[in-house]
Amino acid sequence: MPVPELQILTSSLGGSALARAAIRGDSQVSGWYAPLPADVDGWRERAHAAMSRLGSGWLERLEPAFDATGEAAANLRRVAQQGGVLVTTGQQPGLFGGPAYAWVKAMSAAALALELESMLGIPVAPVFWAATDDTDFAEASDTWIATPSGAEHLVLPPTATPGRMLEHTELPPEMDALRSRLRAACGSCVDDVPLRVVDEAWQEGRTIGDAYVRQLRALLEPLGMAVLNATHPAVRVSMDAVVRRALREAPAADAAISERCSDIEEQGFTPQVSPVPGLSLVFEDSPDGKARIPIADADSRAANASTGSLGPNVLLRPVAEQAILPTIAYVAGPGELSYFAEVSAVARAIGEPVPLALPRHSITIVEPHVRRTLERLGLAPDDFLDAHYPERKLAREAVPAEVTAKVAELRAAVDGAMTALERLSEDGTDSALPPPAVFRGAASQMEHRIARLERRVAAAA
Repeated sequence: MPVPELQILTSSLGGSALARAAIRGDSQVSGWYAPLPADVDGWRERAHAAMSRLGSGWLERLEPAFDATGEAAANLRRVAQQGGVLVTTGQQPGLFGGPAYAWVKAMSAAALALELESMLGIPVAPVFWAATDDTDFAEASDTWIATPSGAEHLVLPPTATPGRMLEHTELPPEMDALRSRLRAACGSCVDDVPLRVVDEAWQEGRTIGDAYVRQLRALLEPLGMAVLNATHPAVRVSMDAVVRRALREAPAADAAISERCSDIEEQGFTPQVSPVPGLSLVFEDSPDGKARIPIADADSRAANASTGSLGPNVLLRPVAEQAILPTIAYVAGPGELSYFAEVSAVARAIGEPVPLALPRHSITIVEPHVRRTLERLGLAPDDFLDAHYPERKLAREAVPAEVTAKVAELRAAVDGAMTALERLSEDGTDSALPPPAVFRGAASQMEHRIARLERRVAAAA
């Protein structure tokens, strides 16, 4: 029997109703997003705005945070020296690189950069924003891998200091065992470079943020994509001015977000990021991690916070990125597309241009052993668009044939008897019979009970 090959299938990006409406370009949401350029001239106009916003010197300020080498470094220099722009994307750290879609985002940004460079005739480079300032340990601490025996959950033990930035959260002694389980799941790889990169990066004693950036750079820089470490002091210093402006304009930004969320709800959608009453969009570092600055303290902290101690929250981050990088577009996942509806309100409230978000490519990867399992079970990848369909199908097939036959006999007997009674009633020769509607109602009730019996049998299976 031939061995099935790896399948990479293009699939719908999906996401929330708001994300899907943004991808379609529905008129009811268009005012919440930067307009997509309609032609080459539109893209040229956006590129010119990105270049003129920063002028020269942005790369010199951020070079230590990129620490780029090879083709990635050369791409950055081309953009800086020849008046080019960047296509960006990003993700918070995840164990062993996190979910597959993070890598799909990177490839989508790289592909868009190539397309725009060809279209515009100026240097366009891709950049990955590694959000190592994130504090969500629960999200960063686990990943799922596919093995011949099923999906396997790899997870780091809980940290002793919750709430710390992932840049400062150390990896535990269990790393050797977790890497071994990952390698075993990969079997005999055609190219084991990614595994060797994981082995080198994800070592006990390093931090989650450091390991993530090492892995990203090792795999993306050879493809010409630079990786920016968001916690590096050079990034914090570069975005200091726009973050302080967000503090000074905190009441206006808060009102703009609240109004936008109300508009989103009035259109029948759910805001991705709910307003937090009384808190600004700016974090301040502390020995215990980072904390949102209250709006009541915003003016004071804007005047007195030390340079480099302030950082943006999720709604301010795209605005701050665009203030320090010549970004022409950001490649986003569905969750990001949803909250970009609020990002535009923030940008306008603090007097910054609205960032442009474009949807990433979406794929489903079917590994050979997963494909073999699907074939054995008579399932196709599209069957999982309804999360419960495969389970229902397999349950029905697990019911003994004799039981299925007896239920079918029961349904046929009931149908036959009730149809005969209804005909006798319609004939009208026996005045003792109730009208036909009574028999039709009884037949419907019995069918409901038989269908319920089928469901209970399937549920037991």
